[in-house]
Amino acid sequence: MLRVATAGSVDDGKSTLIGRLLHDSKSLMADEIGTAADLARLTDGLRAEREQGITIDVAYRHFATPRRRFVLHDCPGHAQYTRNMATGASTADIALVLVDARRGMTEQSRRHLAIAALLGVPSVTVLVNKMDLVGYEEERFDAVVREVIDWSARLGLQDVAFIPVSALHGDNVVERSSAMPWYGGESLLEHLEAAPAGNGAADGPARLPIQYVIRNGDERWYAGRLAGGTLEIGDELLVLPSGTRTRVRAFEHGGDTAAAPRSIAVALTDELDVGRGDLLARPAEAPEPVRELSATVCWLGDEPARPGARYLIKHTTRSVPAKLDAIEHRLDVTTLEHEPADELELNALGRVRFRLGHELVPDPYDQLRATGAFIVVDETTNDTVGAGMVT
Repeated sequence: MLRVATAGSVDDGKSTLIGRLLHDSKSLMADEIGTAADLARLTDGLRAEREQGITIDVAYRHFATPRRRFVLHDCPGHAQYTRNMATGASTADIALVLVDARRGMTEQSRRHLAIAALLGVPSVTVLVNKMDLVGYEEERFDAVVREVIDWSARLGLQDVAFIPVSALHGDNVVERSSAMPWYGGESLLEHLEAAPAGNGAADGPARLPIQYVIRNGDERWYAGRLAGGTLEIGDELLVLPSGTRTRVRAFEHGGDTAAAPRSIAVALTDELDVGRGDLLARPAEAPEPVRELSATVCWLGDEPARPGARYLIKHTTRSVPAKLDAIEHRLDVTTLEHEPADELELNALGRVRFRLGHELVPDPYDQLRATGAFIVVDETTNDTVGAGMVT
């Protein structure tokens, strides 16, 4: 399965592109075909979205071809909904950033590429849309490509792919277009069908956050989703943050191995106090428990983040109280400059330090996304007010 996030400026055609992709790949339900004339509305689920003709929240849509399954994340383009875009991109295997061929890069295009880079989205593809409105000219496509490459180099994004499309007319969306004979690459659907998924999670260090303990008579099974790596029967494990050692005795599914991102239940050779919030890892590659956390945070709360404020940090299945110790800087995602800041307002990104009430065992985000990410929760309202990436 491939998780695909779409992003870009307002009116660059994100929802139209998804509607076209669903329509031309014959992935619409029978009752939707009659409304397909307005392709953009196929993913607009909120009344305000249909009334205003914009995307506000992330819309998720499943579809499949004979080659693979997809989950499309239609992310909003307005700057005031940047937090929603970050939410949609955080779990994506590939980000599709649309750029209007007439306007080229906008401030929001730069912001979305920067967020995709910060979130470590494994693959980024830029769709130069509305090629029909520039006469399908190769020169205009090349000009946008140069503009994006310059910005991507500053972000550290490598191997960005480019596809010229017209979402409205379907050029290079499912079928390659005869209107652009100068383009010899794949259509968007061909590109997505061949894209790698999972970011190699099974190849990394083994990480099993415990979500639930299942009692079956005298047996205990420890259930969770493998966030990384592969486990085998007989593997020595460290229970974190306590530091006790044990071994894998059996898997509930009966096999000898289990690989990320599979959900599993594991039995251990020893009777230990293991519960929700603990993490199982091999001793040689285990993360160090920490009481301080340095991270890049995308602030999602209406109330600004300020030093001294208290929150809950939820990391994998473990939640601990925390105090925001310091804001080191705010990141201007349109210039990539670091600015001094006393607070982080809604949609702001910045580097912060938290002091934790109990130990966590995170990985650096650029090494393992699943255990390098966390959310910040308001203690009083239980609202999610921040999304963090461990540095």
